[in-house]
Amino acid sequence: MIAILKPGAAQAQIDSLKEWLIAQGLDVHISVGKYQTIVGLVGNTSKIDIDLLSGLEIVESVKRISDPFKNANRKFHPDDTIVDCGGAKVGGGNFAMIAGPCSVESEEQILEVARAVKAAGATMLRGGAFKPRTSPYDFQGLKADGIELLLEAKRETGLPIVTEIMNANHLPLFEDVDVIQVGARNMQNFELLRELGRTRKPILLKRGLANTLKELLMSAEYIMAGGNENIIFFFRDTATSEIYTRNTLDVSAIPMLHELSHLPVVADPSHATGLSRLVKPMALAAAAAGADGLMIEVHSNPAKALCDGPQSLTPEQYADVAAAVARLRETL
Repeated sequence: MIAILKPGAAQAQIDSLKEWLIAQGLDVHISVGKYQTIVGLVGNTSKIDIDLLSGLEIVESVKRISDPFKNANRKFHPDDTIVDCGGAKVGGGNFAMIAGPCSVESEEQILEVARAVKAAGATMLRGGAFKPRTSPYDFQGLKADGIELLLEAKRETGLPIVTEIMNANHLPLFEDVDVIQVGARNMQNFELLRELGRTRKPILLKRGLANTLKELLMSAEYIMAGGNENIIFFFRDTATSEIYTRNTLDVSAIPMLHELSHLPVVADPSHATGLSRLVKPMALAAAAAGADGLMIEVHSNPAKALCDGPQSLTPEQYADVAAAVARLRETL
């Protein structure tokens, strides 16, 4: 349920309304927009007398929301959310360029890539320290040592860092990480999502390969129900029967998510196709569709990468893509 307040409502009246609603056992979220203030109510709203609420002096109208996701719903929060990721902002017109290797492999590798992507305009550095792999015999990441190397790269370049978490028990290791990524395999790891809801760190929430947008929104709701509203939707692809690309970039998800939710949306053109030569056109397509940012894999020597080499760009190729995206956004 949402209550739309009349313009010019006094703060004392708003505070009094909030106290009364909380006393009814509801969670209350107040969103102050450019043109109106919305009071969102989460919980058992059936006991609220809509006529009574509508009749209050400061209330313009009251509406019930049938969607199961409440906090992530744009009806609750009409204006775009802007997430601050260690100084790099995402959403509300702020475009994020997140770049770096699939896996942190060595000090030399991550520092070389970090310097290169920053010079090309990247706003954040990504790198996998914990790597979920289909085969138990594949490289699993440097784990805690990988995070330390990312932090070293951050100290040198100033770029906020993004890395994936696999287990809630690892949270102490992520204390200095700017953005925690939840991978596709963990999108519905609800115990992990609950723990992340208790933090206030930005969460990059990746859509699972076979998950619907509604399921993605409900996963965000798990985190937001815990009080953490710093969420960025992240998607790479959706599973199809296509055999020529790794998967299919669901560009339509970008405007649809913007219509349904106020949270920013970042696309991953690298994992979407699995082919480096297709990263540039997919990055441009995502930007044209309204994405709030891109995450692109960059490796100093893709042929020798320990993970996802075929989809990784060289630093020179990344600079070309970043420049093309910037030109497109200026045109749009």
